[in-house]
Amino acid sequence: MTKDNIQKPEEKKDLPEKSKVSRRTIIKALAGLPVLGVFAYKVIEKISFDQNKNLEILKELGLNNIEAPNLIKSGTGKKGDLLRVGIIGFGNRANALARGLGFIHPEDAEDKKRDDTLTDWLSQDNLNVALTGICDVFDMHAFRGMTTARNELHPGGGSGVNLSVKRYSHYHEMLESNDIDAVVIATPDHHHAQITIDAIQAGKHVYCEKSLIRTEEELYRAYDVVKNSDRVFQLGHQISKNVIFKKARDIIDKDILGKISLIETTTNRNTASGAWIRHLDINGNPKPGDEKTIDWDQWLGSRPKVPFSIDRYYNWTKWFDYSTGMIGQLFTHEYDAVNQLLGIGIPKSVVSIGGIYYWKDNREIPDVLQCVFDYPDRDLILTYSASLANSRQRGRVFMGHDASMEFGSALSITADNDSTRYKKKLSEGIIDSSRPMLLISSGSNKIDAVTSATQEYYASRGLTDTYVNGRPVDITYLHIKEWIDCIRNGGETTANIERSFEEGVASMMAHKSYIEKRRVEWDPVKRKIV
Repeated sequence: MTKDNIQKPEEKKDLPEKSKVSRRTIIKALAGLPVLGVFAYKVIEKISFDQNKNLEILKELGLNNIEAPNLIKSGTGKKGDLLRVGIIGFGNRANALARGLGFIHPEDAEDKKRDDTLTDWLSQDNLNVALTGICDVFDMHAFRGMTTARNELHPGGGSGVNLSVKRYSHYHEMLESNDIDAVVIATPDHHHAQITIDAIQAGKHVYCEKSLIRTEEELYRAYDVVKNSDRVFQLGHQISKNVIFKKARDIIDKDILGKISLIETTTNRNTASGAWIRHLDINGNPKPGDEKTIDWDQWLGSRPKVPFSIDRYYNWTKWFDYSTGMIGQLFTHEYDAVNQLLGIGIPKSVVSIGGIYYWKDNREIPDVLQCVFDYPDRDLILTYSASLANSRQRGRVFMGHDASMEFGSALSITADNDSTRYKKKLSEGIIDSSRPMLLISSGSNKIDAVTSATQEYYASRGLTDTYVNGRPVDITYLHIKEWIDCIRNGGETTANIERSFEEGVASMMAHKSYIEKRRVEWDPVKRKIV
């Protein structure tokens, strides 16, 4: 090995000081191993070069000084007065919502102990909430809710607040109670709008799971009632509380992508459960529930009277009487993510096509769907593509003239090969259009322009947790916390009634187009779908 093979330290003055010290330390440690030492030196040289290149990319993007966000705090910084909450509908989603409020079923607590996540839940702030009411048409679910509400284990390092909890046989009884300040609605979709209307009119604050509405008429009624009240409303779309979402907003605000003209959103699932076949247990036997334990007339509500069916009870999403299928259950998440970032609002027109191409059962909803949302005033097309018969992950992609951004639980940005902004960096080899020039992982407090196979794997998955100050935090908890903070301190929720109205119109346009097999438009003057 000759001296010419090794660059002198003074020729590396442009390296960050941390990189130079790290290299010297490692080389000194390997000095006694000639062959390995040379190899390791070349590796460190490569790392140093990559670090410089990455720093140059980050500086070019204006992202080199972005800091990790802190945990959302109350407007006053105080715990606030006790808030008494009732939950209407205590199925699977309500379990997660209860945990967000600070209540956990003993069995769930044991499960979290086994997978080492109980500590994460216990580290949440105590929101000073009392769960004082449970309402469900199914006795088994109601009893589970009561057990959850009475459990003395709470986050925040204290015993929490345990007032007496009552089971209500009908949600109207809960709304009439003076022991309830606010309600969480987690019923099937066909009850959401009416319960929201009734709750607001009864003076209760409302957190409602998506989708808010099943019909256009429901949308206008719910909007008018909530808009003309002083109650706080929050729709159950929590993606805006993800650290990655906040980074995506920074990307948009800094115009990193250039002019965005096409956005592709997708959902792929390939399991019976993912296709809403959930009435059988792992042994193929029907799950619990019959006319003796389920108030079937109350469950049906205003929907057509049909004989009791365990299939309909558990798999209600398959029928248009109770939901809009993939549009209300899945597309609404995608629309909310895009609308919260870009404020696209209501589309000019929508075209939907699809059909029942795989799950040849008794369903009415399609299992393959394509929707195109046209925004000519913004020179933008939003597409939604979904399949319940294939699990390939296709992401959520914002396509601009200069770069594309894909984000979910992680975020990546890839320069376009024909970009105007990055043309020089592309020609110099600083940026490579065949791989991301920027990747942000939800588990990291810093931005890194280096990608890896592991990071790319996690980038393709959607998670329910985000990372704040180095620890995992449930984003449903953060979304509920925002709602509670607004109740106590004033302010506007993220998924407020205006955003809910825009989402409702967009989803109803897609649904109407599919049902009527035609292109539909929004009339902004008449405020009607035509």
